[in-house]
Amino acid sequence: MTHEHQGGVRGWFAARKGVWSRLRFTSLRLRLVVVFGMVALTAAVSASGIAYWLNRESVLTRTQDAVLRDFEREMQNRAGALPEHPTQDELQRAAGQMATSSQRFTVLLIARNPDGRTVYGSSGGLNGFSLQDVPKALRDAVTERQKVTSTNTYPHHLYWQRTVDDDTPYLVAGTRVIGGGPTGYMLKSLEPEAKDLGSLAWSLGIATALALIGSALLAHAAATTVLKPVQRLGVAARRLGEGRLDTRLRVSGTDELADLSRTFNKAAEALEKRVADMAARDEASRRFVADMSHELRTPLTAITAVTEVLEEELEFEGGGIDPMIEPAVRLVVSETRRLNDLVENLMEVTRFDAGTARLVLDDVDVADQITACIDARAWLDAVDLDAERGIHARIDPRRLDVILANLIGNALKHGGSPVRVAVRESGTGGVDGAERTGDGGVGGGTVVIEVRDHGPGIPEEVLPHVFDRFYKASASRPRSEGSGLGLSIALENAHIHGGEITAANSPEGGAVFTLRLPRDVSAEDAPERDGDVVDEGAEGGA
Repeated sequence: MTHEHQGGVRGWFAARKGVWSRLRFTSLRLRLVVVFGMVALTAAVSASGIAYWLNRESVLTRTQDAVLRDFEREMQNRAGALPEHPTQDELQRAAGQMATSSQRFTVLLIARNPDGRTVYGSSGGLNGFSLQDVPKALRDAVTERQKVTSTNTYPHHLYWQRTVDDDTPYLVAGTRVIGGGPTGYMLKSLEPEAKDLGSLAWSLGIATALALIGSALLAHAAATTVLKPVQRLGVAARRLGEGRLDTRLRVSGTDELADLSRTFNKAAEALEKRVADMAARDEASRRFVADMSHELRTPLTAITAVTEVLEEELEFEGGGIDPMIEPAVRLVVSETRRLNDLVENLMEVTRFDAGTARLVLDDVDVADQITACIDARAWLDAVDLDAERGIHARIDPRRLDVILANLIGNALKHGGSPVRVAVRESGTGGVDGAERTGDGGVGGGTVVIEVRDHGPGIPEEVLPHVFDRFYKASASRPRSEGSGLGLSIALENAHIHGGEITAANSPEGGAVFTLRLPRDVSAEDAPERDGDVVDEGAEGGA
């Protein structure tokens, strides 16, 4: 057998074992039916076995006693009337007369004739009953002379034994005439009784099978009755897990399942109240952040204008800024910018949380968009771009610029130069499987943008939290001066496009952020994204 064939056989058995395991351990209904069936089968088999054994002993004992009594009486009346040394004709005649008794057994008589020779008399039938058909132990017991005592008044007794020949049971018995005379043996077929017992066994087997079927049906009905409330509880739990917190169970009865239903209803009511309270607090918190951000914009506008004037004074040679307060002015300018960015980010976050963020779609060349993002922020000397022109996508250019600015800016702040940005396509057809339309427009597939730095990488314990709001790592990377919202906003912008951003460490060193966006956002399943999709041709640009 080849290794492939052995592996196939093992796989087949493993699959069958898995199916049987699931069938055996996952279905409570099946387990209840099996348990009921095993109990019923055990009880039915035990009862049938006891009934069969009792009836068998009763039938055989009754038949055996009747045959032995008749044989003993015939030996006393017929064989006892013979002379001590009868002739063979007399033995033959007596055996024939004995065989005509009510029990219809076959008789063999043995005696010594007047000449001292052993003669036999047989009633015939049953292929000729002879001495060789009598078990030796039975012959020895019949011919052995017992000692006569006060408790044993006769030297010879009647002995019997059950035998089987060609699957047919027989009763063999033998005795000697008291006071001298022939020795007699009897052979009685027990085949009618065996057939009766066989019929009884079949009847008990049929009764056992019917009992097993009845118990299975009864178990199924009982399992249905017991499991129906459990199934309703499972359905209610699934609905509760799907967010339908008003789900309740109808309670009837006073048993344990009714208590379980009441407990479920109380838990669901408490959960609904808790979720409603949390939703109210969350809504109040979002409203507070949104209101606070809006309220901060007005004073920030004025503060920003003042800081811009102060910054111009700092840059103007011979300005009126006292050198002693110049560091303080520069700090105010820097912190004002940071506060302005924080307010803008908070407002963006509240739009995502409220579900009011909107996409304004346009057909863009991804390479041109990345170049514009880098150029607008004066990052051309620090970023290597590996992007083929002509990769078009229908996305929101402003939100793509936000994503790229956050990813590239994060790499420049925390990683090591140079930062490399690569663009490729994936999907069906085209380069790496992407499709192109005949006029160079957008087809199906996905645009993949990788931003890689050459820094120390991201610690493993930090990787799961890099997109968390306000999360800042300080283990191997210097602490950022940002708000901790940039990567979170980038991820939300990717999600609203139906895309995704993942973070990992490169084997060559450094962190790698991978952005995947569908080439045609309008073709994606809109209900799966937060916010609305707006065509730029219908409502204007970003």
